[in-house]
Amino acid sequence: MLKKSLVIMSISAAFFAQAQDISILRNSVDVYSNSPMIGSSKFNAMGGANGALGGDASSLLTNPAGLGVAISGEVSGTLSIMGNKNTSTLAGASTSYSNTRGDLGNVGGVMTFQLMTESAWKFINVGVNFSNQSLDNYVETSGNSNILFTDVDTSNSSSFGRHAYNRYGNLSKTSFGVGANYNNNLYVGAGLNFFNASLDQSDTASLNSTTNNSTEFFSKNGTPYYERSNGFSASLGVIGKLSPNFRLGASIETPTFWTIDKSYNFYNDPVYGDDIGLESNKFTSPLKATVSAAFVASKNFSLDVDYTLGLTKPKYKVYTQTETDINNFFKDNYKNLSELRVGAEYRVKQVRLRGGYSYASTPFDALTIGRYTDGGDQVDQSYGNLILNNRNALSFGIGYDFKSFYIDAAYQNITSKYTNPFMFGVLDDNNNSAYYSATNSVASDSFIVSDVKNIRNNFFLTLGWKF
Repeated sequence: MLKKSLVIMSISAAFFAQAQDISILRNSVDVYSNSPMIGSSKFNAMGGANGALGGDASSLLTNPAGLGVAISGEVSGTLSIMGNKNTSTLAGASTSYSNTRGDLGNVGGVMTFQLMTESAWKFINVGVNFSNQSLDNYVETSGNSNILFTDVDTSNSSSFGRHAYNRYGNLSKTSFGVGANYNNNLYVGAGLNFFNASLDQSDTASLNSTTNNSTEFFSKNGTPYYERSNGFSASLGVIGKLSPNFRLGASIETPTFWTIDKSYNFYNDPVYGDDIGLESNKFTSPLKATVSAAFVASKNFSLDVDYTLGLTKPKYKVYTQTETDINNFFKDNYKNLSELRVGAEYRVKQVRLRGGYSYASTPFDALTIGRYTDGGDQVDQSYGNLILNNRNALSFGIGYDFKSFYIDAAYQNITSKYTNPFMFGVLDDNNNSAYYSATNSVASDSFIVSDVKNIRNNFFLTLGWKF
């Protein structure tokens, strides 16, 4: 036990000293690896569980074999209103911030081609799906006058005033796929997925002087920074009918191969001074497999359960020691993705009632770091929810068919609680490990850690046409 704790602390000390440490960990998992994608209102209302049901373009988000289930053409568009609220608590004081954003969340379509032959192959269908979502996430933490930093040059003290982490941008996934129906009992499919991510991010803090009542503001070295990224993956799937009422499905999605271009600000470099740096990197997200089961009691009721498991770990292409440290961190501390999704639909004539639930596990093992207590002391503490944590999503929706046209609506509530570390390193003119200051030279050997509760309330409206 002691040996593992020392190894974790050693990894943390080496890795967390990097310029964009926490941000790299958070974005590698939250943006580039495990981010849930927006489907149609039906898909979202059922918790994203359709791996053994299929039937529309949102199947490309879980199991492309679902395209083969369709027996008529369909096109739909989904508007999304996404609300994100973070409440950060430190030393008994809480700061909340809410953001609401409307956008085009999803567009999808399926073209069906019935094969008029004596072969057992009944349909060959082609589908396309575009999914788009906000990456906006702002966390502000109020100060604690008990946490003091001393200037090594002047011996003047400053207390921690405030911290803010801000990320905004978009993530999209465009999928093209083909599905086939064999004898109305076996469905197979394949898809190609193209990702794009655009995010801007900043990390700022303030210190309050204890001698002259002044306040100084700092930007973390390496921030603000901007990432423009694109990725590619492929997927294969199958659905089989065990009986008229039971179906099983399975799919696999290759790792997403990302190219990440970054622009970042750095300060007081001994050679370049204050300037902007550019870099490009390669990142590989985990390989994922999904198994599904569905119960179709009649034309009026259906239930689907999906389970997704990550089979590999995130990995950066190594250019410098930084990528080696990150990969070692993931190798030793990353838990393979595990997500359970359950969804059901009940039909009453032309009305559709839907509900769903999903649970995604925490991505990291327990980590031991040095932290400041509320009283300003420095201690070592282990966290099982550092940076990110498990995610619970509850959803429901309603739909109505107007013969060939339909309208669906859905509501989704996503919650997560995690601990947020920041302010580790040195505030110094020529040090790249933490925050930048033109006048201070202040060492911080521990993190400040706040408790964050994240609540996302999302609304979706879909208009569709079947032909």
